[in-house]
Amino acid sequence: MTTPETRTSAVPPAGNAALGPESVLWRVAGDLRAAIPGGATGLLQLMYPPLGTAVAEESGFFDDPFGRIWRSVPQIWATIFEPDGAERGRRIRDLHLDIKGVDSAGRRFHALDPETFWWAHATFTWHMFRTAELFFPARALTPADRERLYAETVTWYERYGVSMRPVPPDYRSFQDAFDTFCAERLEMTPPAARCIEIARTDGIGAVPFVPSFAIRMGRPVLRRLGTRIAIGCLPAPVRERLGIEWSAAEQRGFDRMATRIRIMTRPLPRRVNQRTLLTSMRVIGAKTRGERYRPHRTE
Repeated sequence: MTTPETRTSAVPPAGNAALGPESVLWRVAGDLRAAIPGGATGLLQLMYPPLGTAVAEESGFFDDPFGRIWRSVPQIWATIFEPDGAERGRRIRDLHLDIKGVDSAGRRFHALDPETFWWAHATFTWHMFRTAELFFPARALTPADRERLYAETVTWYERYGVSMRPVPPDYRSFQDAFDTFCAERLEMTPPAARCIEIARTDGIGAVPFVPSFAIRMGRPVLRRLGTRIAIGCLPAPVRERLGIEWSAAEQRGFDRMATRIRIMTRPLPRRVNQRTLLTSMRVIGAKTRGERYRPHRTE
């Protein structure tokens, strides 16, 4: 039996990696721990002005910004795991056909601009690596695994049927492109600032299939935990560049939490782990089907 340290399978070129039960992407995205960095991933999207503006125009966003997560993520995860993933990807693409407008700095944008659509996906690619980095055991991904995982995220992106022009050719190039974007293109947009404010003051809102009274009772703990996770998972250079408050004590608390997660999830069988996550995704998807985002046309 091979271990993470002894796997040496060849890495396919980006875009030629098959997705399936043996893929690294299925292993990471199908793990319960993959749900943890979701808040940070959403913030990275909102910090890119074209995406932040488009999402802010969604009806009710500032009242319930976290509701967008419940409506969107099950659809996105389905493009990885469901047999008709490519068809689902194209449907998601088509939801963005009429999303265009002017961002907060007066720059015109369209949701299907290659760079804009790629950044939304790049945050999910980063999400997979961040999940493994923070919450999987040390050396869970070998260098070959990382290259394979990146190649598989390119295959995943192809399912949307959009321009591949901005897609970096390998993992090292992706890291460079992602870091440059974080250093030069991200801003503290009003939607991102509002999400951070809500996380620090109110915590998360409604959660599908969780009774509202349970959310109210757990709000003090959820607020502290949600803030620690959402801000703690962000890349440190983004926190520093945009002036997001994060103390040394908060970092120590986050590190302790990550260690506990690594220890507590170790005994959970992979099959049970994946089935629990994907079943939850399907339930949330069914619960939010009638409330899913519909594009708001702007001129």
